[in-house]
Formats: sequence, structure tokens, C-alpha cells
Amino acid sequence: MRILCTNDDGIHAPGLKSLEKIARKLSDDVTVVAPETDQSGVSHSLSLNDPLRVRETAEGHFAVKGTPTDCVIMALRHIMVDRKPDLILSGVNRGQNVAEDVSYSGTIAAAIEGTMLGVRSIALSQSYGAGGRGAIQWGCAEAHGADIVKKVIGLELPRHTLVNVNFPDCAPEKVEGVSVTHQGLRDQDLLSIDERRDGRGNPYFWIAFARAPFTPGHGSDLWAIANRRISVTPLKLDLTDEPTMTALAELFD
Repeated sequence: MRILCTNDDGIHAPGLKSLEKIARKLSDDVTVVAPETDQSGVSHSLSLNDPLRVRETAEGHFAVKGTPTDCVIMALRHIMVDRKPDLILSGVNRGQNVAEDVSYSGTIAAAIEGTMLGVRSIALSQSYGAGGRGAIQWGCAEAHGADIVKKVIGLELPRHTLVNVNFPDCAPEKVEGVSVTHQGLRDQDLLSIDERRDGRGNPYFWIAFARAPFTPGHGSDLWAIANRRISVTPLKLDLTDEPTMTALAELFD
């Protein structure tokens, strides 16, 4: 099995090293194509007004000056054009990709692009808590990732479907199990703008997320992570809301 590894945190991200460890438990044929720099939150964007530049950082490892989507296209249409991968793994993301994160995430977007191009694709993310980025428990994803991927690729997924996997913020032995979940929803009132002043008194702004008590919906990806469970969520490329489509058809008939 030929595996392509990519991410949105960049070619030097620790999560990418964790992902390669997972991939090499499954195959000896692993190629890494990842962004030159951190591309977190770029979603499914393409570099249409700038050229793509690629450099080989080590044997089988390539850095692309572009987005995660660019990396998948570069891999399938150039770097691996004569040896198409059987599987694309995207991650392991630094932080969970659940609920509305799915819309923003470059990690998810890379898996979406792979799915669009006809390659089975799985996104993997490692959540972290109050300890921050310096206390991410990569060992959780590394210990459980290969087994999760094995089970997923053993299933014949519907066309245009990808899988989003999130690991809880705990040691590997503390994981309470695996839950197949639906995409959750957060309280968007927690989203805000943090205004600050620079040394000259000029304003600048950060997008901020307040911390407040929140009860995730049972069976959602948010619920699974909160309960130390690995979340496995199938996602579809088709975003059509069919019930509303029916209502609109009746309206415009």
C-alpha cells in the first residue's frame, strides 16, 4: 500500500512526524508532501495567483510553498504522478478538528481534496487542553492511529466520503474507547474579537474564543473528545440540504 502523508501545520510540525510513524506501521511505501510553513485555518484554499515551489527536504519528503490543498494536487499530479497513492493521511493536526473546525481546517481540506481526486483519505487530529501546545500528548494518536486507520480502510466507503478522526487529550492508556460520531456544533457566542494596541497606540485585532461552560450534544465529535473517546466521523463532499431543497422546489414550482 502506497501512502501519502500531508498536513496543514507545516513540514517541520511534530504532528507530521507522528503521522509518519502511524503510516509506517501500515506500509514501507510512504511519501510526505506538506506545506513549507504553517497553513492552519486556510481551509480548502488554492494558490491561484502565486507559483508553487517545491523542494525535497529529505528522501521522500517534499515541502511545498502553498496550502494543504496545493500539496495534495502537487503530489498526485506531479511528485507521485506515476505512482498514485492508495491512501492519503492528513495530520496529525495540532489540536482537534471537530464541529465548525471542519470548515476552517486545512487538515480536513487536504483529505477533502484527496477524496475529490479519487484517493481514500483520512484526517487525524490530536486535541489538547489547558496545558497548551507545549503539553500535547502525541503518544495518544501514535498509539491508536494505525489501528483506527486499518479498520477504516477495511470498510468500502461510499464515493465522495472521507473520515475525520480526533484523539482525546489524554495518555494512550486513558482512552475510554472509540465513538462513531456526527459533526457537533459549538456556541458561536464564544467567538469574539480581541482588540489590542501596538507600541504606537495603533489598534490591531485577534480572533478570540472565550472559555465558558458548554455541554456538547450527545453522540457528537465534541462529546466524544470531552469523554476521552476517539471520535470517528464520516464526512460527505455533497453539502446539499435535501429537505430544504424539496421545500425550495415546492416554492419555485
